[in-house]
Amino acid sequence: MTEDGSDRGSTSRGNGGFSSMDSMESHRWVFQDEEDSEIDREDNDAGEDDDCTSQHDNDSEDEDSLYHKLIRTGPRIDSFGVEALEVPGAHRSDFEIIITCNLNLKLYLQDGSLGKSIFLVFQTLGVVFGDVGTSPMYTFSVMFSRAPIERNEDIIGALSLVLYTLILIPLIKYILIVLLANDDGEGGTFALYSLICRHAKVSLLPNQLASDTRISSFRLKVPSAELERSLKIKEHLETSLALKKLLLVLVLAGTSMVIADGVVTPAMSVISAVRGLKVGLPTVEQDHVVMISVAYLIALFSVQKYGTSKVGLVIGPALFIWFCSLGGIGIYNLVKHDSSVVKAFNPVHIYYYFKRNSSKAWLSLGGCLLCATGSEAMFADLCYFPVRTIQLTFVFLVLPCLMLGYLGQAAYLMDNAGNPQQAFFSSIPDAAFWPVFLIANIAALIASRTMTTATFSCIKQSTALGCFPRLKIVHTSRKFMGQIYIPAINWFLMASAILLVCSIASTNEIGNAYGVAELGVMMMTTVLVTLVMLLIWQINIIIVVLFSIIFLGLELVFFSSVLSGIGDGSWIILVFAIVIFLIMCIWNYGSKLKYETEVKKKMSMDVLRQLGCNLGTVRAPGIGLLYNELVKGVPAIFGHFLTTLPAVHSMIIFVCIKYVPVPVVPQNERFLFRRVCSKSYHIFRCIARYGYKDVRKENQQIFEQLLIESLEKFIRREAQERSLESDGDEDTEDEEEPTRILIGPNGSVYFGVPDGRNDEPIISEATTSSTYEPERCSSDPEQSLENELAFLHKAKESGVVYLMGHGDIRAKKESWFIKKLIINYFYAFMRKNCRRGLLH
Repeated sequence: MTEDGSDRGSTSRGNGGFSSMDSMESHRWVFQDEEDSEIDREDNDAGEDDDCTSQHDNDSEDEDSLYHKLIRTGPRIDSFGVEALEVPGAHRSDFEIIITCNLNLKLYLQDGSLGKSIFLVFQTLGVVFGDVGTSPMYTFSVMFSRAPIERNEDIIGALSLVLYTLILIPLIKYILIVLLANDDGEGGTFALYSLICRHAKVSLLPNQLASDTRISSFRLKVPSAELERSLKIKEHLETSLALKKLLLVLVLAGTSMVIADGVVTPAMSVISAVRGLKVGLPTVEQDHVVMISVAYLIALFSVQKYGTSKVGLVIGPALFIWFCSLGGIGIYNLVKHDSSVVKAFNPVHIYYYFKRNSSKAWLSLGGCLLCATGSEAMFADLCYFPVRTIQLTFVFLVLPCLMLGYLGQAAYLMDNAGNPQQAFFSSIPDAAFWPVFLIANIAALIASRTMTTATFSCIKQSTALGCFPRLKIVHTSRKFMGQIYIPAINWFLMASAILLVCSIASTNEIGNAYGVAELGVMMMTTVLVTLVMLLIWQINIIIVVLFSIIFLGLELVFFSSVLSGIGDGSWIILVFAIVIFLIMCIWNYGSKLKYETEVKKKMSMDVLRQLGCNLGTVRAPGIGLLYNELVKGVPAIFGHFLTTLPAVHSMIIFVCIKYVPVPVVPQNERFLFRRVCSKSYHIFRCIARYGYKDVRKENQQIFEQLLIESLEKFIRREAQERSLESDGDEDTEDEEEPTRILIGPNGSVYFGVPDGRNDEPIISEATTSSTYEPERCSSDPEQSLENELAFLHKAKESGVVYLMGHGDIRAKKESWFIKKLIINYFYAFMRKNCRRGLLH
């Protein structure tokens, strides 16, 4: 069902960023029936004309059958397949192929400096492992509140359950498998979705171009052992709209759970640490714990703006001390109380635990899961650090200290089972209580930051891929472009966390809400990684089945336990996740309808031809950059400008900011140019491609300089390609006299036998009188090139103006009530209150 749209336009000066680029591709020729013509895909009605020639507007069926069309899929002289840079054959530096946010971090390890390696480990601890590191403070207390201890064997069974949950979920699933499914160093739910979109056309937004696949970071080397199965899956995904929608729903559901996790993690970590005061000071009441927790949360979110690198360097050593304290206290309790708890490494105790009381053991699973909280944060925060650093730090430092911490608590409970609600703080030696309490509170604040930074990363990814309203994003580091801060989300998370702490003061209820959010995103990740295994990794089907059955089955069992306590207050976090999910769905749906409406209302090329090269108005000297969202066709807002403005610029460039499903687009592959109409019109289209991690910070002067340089290189390359192809045409005509060869302005070649009709092109253009003089045709290619470059430089000297268009959509009167409500109110409200400009 289509929407009614209205366009409004304005002119302004702005900032932006373009750079020159160089693309080398091998030339090959294919028949049009073998591969869809990129001309039709990219600009279906944009019948470009040559410099001094034009084809007949209406080609007959006889001509279609007479000429046989071949398409060259290499560099074409004025299509989006030709990047605006150097002549083919120019040298490319390997360093320019791809730059990731991990580059600077990896350099710390490559120079062999031990000090810098330690620096990196400290930062990793402070940013990635804070969440999972604080789980010993509340895991046993939540477990034994749901399933009280009746005998020491219950402690051993619960400990065994915790140990193997740590081994299965954080270690095997995330550290050894999921981290490898990163998208060029980027982790999270949307990174997996982006990875899948690169290998199958599953995006619902119809702005994909074939030229996007020629970005160097777009291509991935994949094995071919299971290629046939992979191709079948790819075909099903691309042809089924239902599967595309289902995949997007899973991604949006997982992302909403990550954002919900960003609310519950600070609440749970902080209140669990502060309640240790009850052990050191028995007179402290629960209300005091809540007030102190609120003060902590305010301080925590207030320092988020200082960035990951600055804060991570400060809190990294503190978290290192925390992990050492966990291990040291664990060893102390093992020696002092009961070292026999190490027998929990035998998984048979899990069987005995369920056999004694299956319903009680099942209920305890909701608390047991808390030992694995923070696993998803390790994946979501992957963009900050190399995969190998995270893996080694977890295996050799984090996991041993966590296991020792749980072993020590179990050993303490074997002798002191009376107060399992404060198992961690009660097991601390009296002489070390206050120092450890201080470190525990610092660690709790660090854990809260871990999930908050992961939330920022997920929201930035979803915004770039059109699934979240545009928000102000602050880049907190000049060295590491992946480190970001989103003020609106930061304060929203703070308010939600404070509301959660004040409304649900019980650690057990917050812990259950924690499990709901964590399991939701875990299950979505399992499904997406399974699809990555089938579609991209193409590994043995037995391995894929084992992975999905083991981990998805395990998570479903945990989820069933968590849902049993949903009525205790954890439903609040589920409602929160549903609200975020609906916001993302509405934004994605509205953006898709808006784009489709703009495509339907785009300006016809026949109108431009009838207006002539002066466009029916005065062409004033200068360059006009018209920003729009279309990757093909002339935007309808341009017609609005032609009818309302007294003059338009002598050179017009349609600029489209487009995000592609890769983390980073190399700078030298960023921009694509194409000529619209003949040379005398001086109209171009430029697509600026960005990855979902790319940063656009160029100021106005740099923007204009890079744009003009890129356009000039495109014009020079176009002229050289035409010259080379013209030479080839002359050779062919000498060898095969009866065959006529026509070179279209898009670089395509037409072969056929003359049919006796007039082969001379008919030139018919409407003109209007004005002070602007169009470029005259020149038979000398070099002179024509120099004339166009001189025209470009003159237009640049006259100034560059930014033309911004804004379009609204409204549902038709006969649309369903729900659709009217979504489009006319909810989506319109979000568009009105989010960042609109393409230059932000």
